[in-house]
Amino acid sequence: MFSCVKPYEDQNYSALRRDCLRRKVLFEDPLFPATDDSLYYKGTPGPTVRWKRPKDICEDPRLFVDGISSHDLHQGQVGNCWFVAACSSLASRESLWQKVIPDWKEQEWDPEKPNAYAGIFHFHFWRFGEWVDVVIDDRLPTVNNQLIYCHSNSRNEFWCALVEKAYAKLAGCYQALDGGNTADALVDFTGGVSEPIDLTEGDFASDETKRNQLFERMLKVHSRGGLISASIKAVTAADMEARLACGLVKGHAYAVTDVRKVRLGHGLLAFFKSEKLDMIRLRNPWGEREWNGPWSDTSEEWQKVSKSEREKMGVTVQDDGEFWMTFEDVCRYFTDIIKCRLINTSYLSIHKTWEEARLHGAWTLHEDPRQNRSGGCINHKDTFFQNPQYIFDVKKPEDEVLICIQQRPKRSTRREGKGENLAIGFDIYKVEENRQYRMHSLQHKAASSIYINSRSVFLRTDQPEGRYVIIPTTFEPGYTGEFLLRVFTDVPSNCRELRLDEPPHTCWSSLCGYPQLVTQVHVLGAAGLKDSPTGANSYVIIKCEGDKVRSAVQKGTSTPEYNVKGIFYRKKLSQPITVQVWNHRVLKDEFLGQVHLKADPDNLQALHTLHLRDRNSRQPSDLPGTVAVHILSSTSLMAV
Repeated sequence: MFSCVKPYEDQNYSALRRDCLRRKVLFEDPLFPATDDSLYYKGTPGPTVRWKRPKDICEDPRLFVDGISSHDLHQGQVGNCWFVAACSSLASRESLWQKVIPDWKEQEWDPEKPNAYAGIFHFHFWRFGEWVDVVIDDRLPTVNNQLIYCHSNSRNEFWCALVEKAYAKLAGCYQALDGGNTADALVDFTGGVSEPIDLTEGDFASDETKRNQLFERMLKVHSRGGLISASIKAVTAADMEARLACGLVKGHAYAVTDVRKVRLGHGLLAFFKSEKLDMIRLRNPWGEREWNGPWSDTSEEWQKVSKSEREKMGVTVQDDGEFWMTFEDVCRYFTDIIKCRLINTSYLSIHKTWEEARLHGAWTLHEDPRQNRSGGCINHKDTFFQNPQYIFDVKKPEDEVLICIQQRPKRSTRREGKGENLAIGFDIYKVEENRQYRMHSLQHKAASSIYINSRSVFLRTDQPEGRYVIIPTTFEPGYTGEFLLRVFTDVPSNCRELRLDEPPHTCWSSLCGYPQLVTQVHVLGAAGLKDSPTGANSYVIIKCEGDKVRSAVQKGTSTPEYNVKGIFYRKKLSQPITVQVWNHRVLKDEFLGQVHLKADPDNLQALHTLHLRDRNSRQPSDLPGTVAVHILSSTSLMAV
C-alpha cells in the first residue's frame, strides 16, 4: 500500500532534515511560509496571528502524550469539525495512523538529544491515486499563545496540529479547510473508498429491514478496519452548530468509534437468552456536549447490561464527547453517514478481497466532435457520447460492483482563489458481449450515480454477468478537468478505456476489405423449444464472419429469456448472421435449431420472431420452437 510514496512538490524529507542538522538551523518551509497567504485565500485577517514553534508554546513538546486517542482532539476556530472527526476516526485505528504519521518514533521530540531536532515533520496522504509525502516546518498559527486551529487536550501534544498543517498545505491554506468534507479526509487518510448514505432519503428510521442491512454493512466496514462518520444536515446558516434538545449538534461531523451488538441481561441468563441490541459509539469533535437520550452516559438503560459487558464497551460517565446510541436512534436523529471502506486487494487476507481497476482520465475540449471529450450528462443527447467511455466485464452470474470517480483535488490560494469542484457523475450501460469500440447510441441503462459538485462520487450496484460501459461526465458540456476512475469487482473485470469509434483502417484493409455495415443483434428469448421432462438447459450462439457471442445457460425452461446482444462489423454483406440454439448436456450439447438473418439496413422491421430450422443446407425443415430477435443495421459504422 505504501511501497511507493511520492515527495509532494519534490521536497525530500530526509535530505531536507539532514541539511538542517548539518547547518544547525530549524527548517523553514519556503512552499508554505509563516505568512497570511498560508492562512487565507481571501478576506482580511482577524486578530494578529503569531506563528510559533511548539517549544515556544510549551516547555516539553511531544508528538503524542500517553499514546494517540480519539479523545486527543479539539476543533479550534476554523469550521473544520469534518477534519477533526476524520482525525478522531483515524486515531482509533493504529494500523492507519501509523501510515499517515510515518516513523513516528523517529519524529517524536527527544529531550535527551536536543541537537536531533530540526523543526521538520512529514506525513503521508493518499491523493488522486497515489500516496504523497508532505513535508512541513513546525511553526503553528497562534493567538495569545494558544493554537487557533485543531489542537489537543494536552497543551504539549502536537500530532493533530501538525497533521492539520500538512493537510492545509495540500489544500492551499488553512481557510481552504473551512466547511470541507469528512468523506474526502477519510479517503486521503486511507486510500479507501467513501460511500455516503442519506438516512432520511433512505427512510432507515422506519424501515427495519433496510436498517438491519445497513447495520450489518457498517459492522463489516468497522470490523475490517474501515472508518465511519455521521452528521445532521444544517439547512440554514443559523442551523450550523445549533444544539438540539437531545444534545446533538447540527451541521457537525461525529466520528463513529465503535459498532457492536450489545448483549442485554445479566449472568448466564444474558448468555442463553441472547437478546442483542445494535449500538453505535460516537464522538463529538468538540470533546464535550453529548447525546442525552436513551443509553446516554448516565441513563438507566445501562442497568440492562451486565457490568462485564459495560467494561468491555468502555462505558464512562464523563462529558468527554463520546457516547453510545442505539442504531435505531442514530437513524432517527442523524441525516447522513459516511462509510470509508478499506479496499482489501490482498490475496493473503481471510476477508473478502477485491480486484481493483484504476484508470486516470480527463474531460477535454476539441473542435472535432470525434475528439471532443466533454459532452455533459445525458440531458445533452447531441454531445453525451463524446465523453470518455470505459468498458468492464462482470464474469460471475451476479457480482457486487463498487465504482468511484474522483476529480483532481482543487487548491485554494490567494493567487488562484477558491478551488471549485465540477458537478460530476456517471451512467453505466449494459452493452453487447463483444463490444470493442465506443458507444454512439443509447442502450439499456444498468445504473447511474447522482450528479454532485463533490470531489468524488460513489456507487455500489449488483449486476448480472455481461459487458458494461461506464460514461463519466460533467453535468454541463464544455467543462474540462482530470478524474480518477476506480472499479472494484470480485474477479478481474478487464476494465479499460474505449478510444476508437470504429474499426481502424490498416495496411490489411485494402487486401482483406473494410467493414461496410454494422449490425447489432439482440436475441431476446425463445419459446416452444424441444422439451425434456425438466425443461431445456438452453443457450444461444450468434455467429457472423468468424466472430461469435454466446449467452449464459438458461436452466430448466422451454421459454428461456437470453437477453444477449452482439455487435458485428460486416465485410461480406451476402453472408447471413446465424443464431443457433443449443441444449447444454453433460457429455455433448444438443443442437435445437438455428435461424439465418440477412440483417439488411433497408429492412425497417426491427423485431422478428422466427421458426427454428435444422442445419440441412439444401432443404432446411422446421424444428420445434421460435426465437425472438431484434436487429439494427446501418451503413454508418458509428450508428450503434
